[in-house]
Amino acid sequence: MKPDHAILVPDDAPVAGNAQQTGLPMAEARRDAASLSRFAVLWRGLLGLGVITLLALLYLAAASLLALMLVRVGGDLIDGIDPFLAEGQRPRLFPRALAMRELAVDVVRQVILAVLVIGTVILRDRVRWRETLAIERVRPPGLRAGHLLAILLPWPFLHILWVNGVAEAFTTPFGRHVRLAPGMPVPAIVAWLIYAAILAPLAEELLMRGEIFAKAKAYMAPAAAVIATAFLFAFAHVSQAGIARPVSLLPLALLLGWLRWRTGRLWPCIVLHAWSNMAVVAYVLWPEAR
Repeated sequence: MKPDHAILVPDDAPVAGNAQQTGLPMAEARRDAASLSRFAVLWRGLLGLGVITLLALLYLAAASLLALMLVRVGGDLIDGIDPFLAEGQRPRLFPRALAMRELAVDVVRQVILAVLVIGTVILRDRVRWRETLAIERVRPPGLRAGHLLAILLPWPFLHILWVNGVAEAFTTPFGRHVRLAPGMPVPAIVAWLIYAAILAPLAEELLMRGEIFAKAKAYMAPAAAVIATAFLFAFAHVSQAGIARPVSLLPLALLLGWLRWRTGRLWPCIVLHAWSNMAVVAYVLWPEAR
């Protein structure tokens, strides 16, 4: 008997009731889509990390170069030296004069950095510059004032313990036994304290938790932005002590980024940064018990 042609189907046709065969291609497609999505997120995050790193380097390099130029020319004019003399013809400066110029470079660099960040954001974002730098509140605060105070009050003690522990572990002198340069005049000491307690926290937070954090959020999740800006901030402080200084600042940097994320404002970051700096300065300069 000739078989009924109605029951004949091609070998590759799906058979009714075989859900595994029909669902397999859909599951593979979903896995492929998920893999592509993860790759896109990773690629976007890496791109954002490159962008914010380059941006931070440009800001810091520009501020440092301008500060060096201004202090050198200004210092030479004050000391009666021709700024355009060749290096071999320049008179040698006394140690005190060199210390004063180094302090001047630190102070002027922070002022220039703050002006560069604010000026660039105003020119680029126009009326939204306060939102970019988190100076103006755009959403309800995510952290109560009482909770913020509970963080601010004990933090300097924890920060000092960490900094001192890192200094001991790396056998570096920045944790203790540090003194001001001998013969430093009172106005210079006041300028240095203003630099450490006001200028540095203000300028660095405008850059890192203001401009850089806003850029980072455009490429990555808030938690990733906190971590990325924290590492940038820490490694921007690499010095002759190697990585000891960045390691000592990493917990502070992470907390500053978390505050920026949770509060949506820049001022808590500036306050915590200044508070930490003042505590460390008081600790390292406090006379040893006799």
